[in-house]
Amino acid sequence: MYDPAQLRTFLAVAQTLSFTRAARRLGLRQSTVSQHVRRLEDAVGRQLFLRDTHSVELTEDGEAMLGFARRILAAHEQAAAFFTGTRVRGRLRFGASEDFVLTRLPEILEGFRYDHPEVDLELTVELSGTLHEQLAGGKLDLVLAKRRPQDPHGELVWHDDLVWIGAERLRLDPERPVPLIVYPPPGITRALALEALERQGRPWRIVCTSGSLNGLVAAARAGLGVMAHSRGLIPPGLFRLPERAGLPELGRVDFVLVHGRVRASARNAADALAAALLAGGERLHRRGG
Repeated sequence: MYDPAQLRTFLAVAQTLSFTRAARRLGLRQSTVSQHVRRLEDAVGRQLFLRDTHSVELTEDGEAMLGFARRILAAHEQAAAFFTGTRVRGRLRFGASEDFVLTRLPEILEGFRYDHPEVDLELTVELSGTLHEQLAGGKLDLVLAKRRPQDPHGELVWHDDLVWIGAERLRLDPERPVPLIVYPPPGITRALALEALERQGRPWRIVCTSGSLNGLVAAARAGLGVMAHSRGLIPPGLFRLPERAGLPELGRVDFVLVHGRVRASARNAADALAAALLAGGERLHRRGG
């Protein structure tokens, strides 16, 4: 029903929010990109993008099509690999940020291992900032993490608001410094939280530092302080602080897939895992069982 070429073009526009950048990424003319999107919209019978001379945004139907397009293309690639007899194999060093510890990422990885049993998958769970450093240093092949501010690299999985969270009964004293629960440097969330408080001129003090999400959650549940966290990934037992707490807005954060200088032996495996993660992206918003 849906042309894979049109779906790939749709994803490129959705990820770049630009017909020009999508055309450059795909090696197509901008008129071809527009034609692909228009034909897909005709096939769907819905408008997928709101666009004018200055901006491009996904409609609600476009957001829904993101998940469908990723799953359709992943199934298409799996079928092509099966019938052409090409087997994905090799050693793949994959890094996932601490944000996904409590999600259903393990289910996606289990499915990938089942579909590609000849891939030797090595998983590293670390802070997003550390993962980006390891990727740049050639120690990882593929990373799923928060995008660093002003960093254009990476394929968008989804974006979310950063919010302040804490125990349900936590009350902040406006006359005292904000008690912070944070990752150590180079944590991206840590840096964004401190920058926001500095801009507001709000004093703060660090009451807990941990490189483990479970450690931060334990401190927050104990009522030691507040932490900045993705709104879509709030751990159980913690709650978003209301506006009356007076804390500054934290802005948005992008979760992206970034390929490193992939060794030839790992390229196909990295592409296959990236496709699986994009296809199952909505499960990354859900807590694991």
